Amino acid sequence: MPISQLKIKTNVVKRIHKEYLSYEKEAEHQQKRIDKLIAEGADEADVRKQKEVLDETFQMIPDVKKRLATAYQDLQNQIENGENTDLDELQEAQSILSEISTEV
Repeated sequence: MPISQLKIKTNVVKRIHKEYLSYEKEAEHQQKRIDKLIAEGADEADVRKQKEVLDETFQMIPDVKKRLATAYQDLQNQIENGENTDLDELQEAQSILSEISTEV
């Protein structure tokens, strides 16, 4: 039995959401690392390099958030089309949408 479009779109939203959370966590971790380096009086070049890494992380967040919003909308449209026959898949999709609705 082929995988339904609903299942595929649900998994896409899950994957992108996980990626988004990963970048958020990485940014937080990187900021703590920078704060620690500054507190320890680390070399300015080390601090600058870590700030570059943090900036690169911040640059990725809008792209991931945009992709998440698109995938979220695709999944929402798939649910609204009513072509879903598997109740479990439908419930999982709705659960994912409600879980991440505040982040989109």
